[in-house]
Amino acid sequence: MIQFNSIIGHSPIFESLLRSAKVVAATDVTVLIKGETGTGKEVLATAIQKASSRANNAFVVLNCAALPEGIIESELFGHRKGAFTGATANKQGIFQTADNGTLFLDEINSLPLAMQAKLLRFLETGECFAVGDVKPYKVNTRIIAATNADLNQKIERGEFRQDLFFRLNVVPLELPTLKERKDDLRMLAKHFLNYFSEKHHLNLSKFSRQALKKLEHYPWPGNIRELRNLCERLSILLAGQTIEPENLPYEFNRHTKSNISDNFTLPLLGLKLEILEADLINQALKRTNGNRSQSARLLGISRDTLLYRIQKHGIMNC
Repeated sequence: MIQFNSIIGHSPIFESLLRSAKVVAATDVTVLIKGETGTGKEVLATAIQKASSRANNAFVVLNCAALPEGIIESELFGHRKGAFTGATANKQGIFQTADNGTLFLDEINSLPLAMQAKLLRFLETGECFAVGDVKPYKVNTRIIAATNADLNQKIERGEFRQDLFFRLNVVPLELPTLKERKDDLRMLAKHFLNYFSEKHHLNLSKFSRQALKKLEHYPWPGNIRELRNLCERLSILLAGQTIEPENLPYEFNRHTKSNISDNFTLPLLGLKLEILEADLINQALKRTNGNRSQSARLLGISRDTLLYRIQKHGIMNC
């Protein structure tokens, strides 16, 4: 069971977030959790639910990006027998499953516009329509939503309803990146090594002081999830050993400070970081004739991180 006191972190920015989350948990207000992939949005949502008055009721987790668009309405709201080909019986939707409990809608930014309108109706009236039904039904379901995308940008592009955003954004909670939580890194690394040594029944490993310094200088594009995966890998491969810098993946052993940082000056009028990142990825791919492994090395990141950022920016010519 995940509780607030089991969420690890003592950095000021993280403690401030947890204080707000504890206040929110005592209410039934709709919550929007923002944060990059891997920052722990589902962990925070679970902690809020477990500390709420609905703790003993259903907690349903739904990744909006994982539902096929053709069946998403039926999955969310249910359907009546005969509503479409294959509907041989009445079916409850996820909203009914979560009645009197909590529904966590992860990657809410991926919800199709048609479903956004139906979710808005629920938030305004508490009513849902099953597919093929002419009468609405009511449920008492708390919504916690999460996004790894900038919803304001999606609103500007016509991809997300502004009125739904206002309904979801009653209490926004923004998770910091691991890079912003460097004070928590040693504590988290120790926790994950302990956790995986117990889980896999292995002797406990530990990071050397030099290895920890490498971890602290790494930018952690995959956030806590990346740290967790690294600790699990090293717990298995180096069980009972002291983990040295040479045991870390390639990207950790690059120069701790990029040689461009000493020469680059932020323009007086600023810049758009998203555009700069996409441009650098395109340059790396062009220089390597589309070889993603070589491009990742040029950029000082892992191949998995590069693939994530290619998808994030919608880079197609690679």
